[in-house]
Amino acid sequence: MSAQKTVKPDAGSIAAAAQAATKTGLPPVHLWNPPFCGDLDMEIKRDGTWFYNGTPIGRKPLVKLFSSILKLEDGAYFLVTPVEKVGLRVEDAPFVAVDADIERDGGTQIIRFTTHVDDVVVAGPENAIRVERNPQTGEPSPYVHIRSGLEALIDRKTFYRLIDAGEVEGEMFGLRSNGMFFPVIPAAELEL
Repeated sequence: MSAQKTVKPDAGSIAAAAQAATKTGLPPVHLWNPPFCGDLDMEIKRDGTWFYNGTPIGRKPLVKLFSSILKLEDGAYFLVTPVEKVGLRVEDAPFVAVDADIERDGGTQIIRFTTHVDDVVVAGPENAIRVERNPQTGEPSPYVHIRSGLEALIDRKTFYRLIDAGEVEGEMFGLRSNGMFFPVIPAAELEL
């Protein structure tokens, strides 16, 4: 009788499996439910920088590959392939929206976000914008939904540009995209 050898997952094996699964666009991570293999010493910082074993991952293609197999389950983040699932830490949101284009399609305003890993989404019914405020400072933290419960923190320069395109609806100041209104702050606070 031979004992089975347990192999601890590492970033290299996850990257190889992800590369095989991402040949044609984003992989169907929502369909994959492999067994949990443990946690990696991997973290995504608030500014979107990925770290492995305490060292920043400097290769954007590798970060993009990992981001394509990211999954959120019950408030925890995982990298998943068809055969393994490993945990990682996320300081805030796993993505950062680093740019936004504001376009007009007839009378409808469209806000198109681009993330630091080149995901592009249009804010609207499937990709809501939400804003959390720090209870002590009142400072806003704006987010946009990217896919499957995963969000991007909208970076400061992009958020300030978006505010210029905002409008008041009822008692709220907010952003409109693809026929939806997303509240940002009470309109009364604009006069402060």
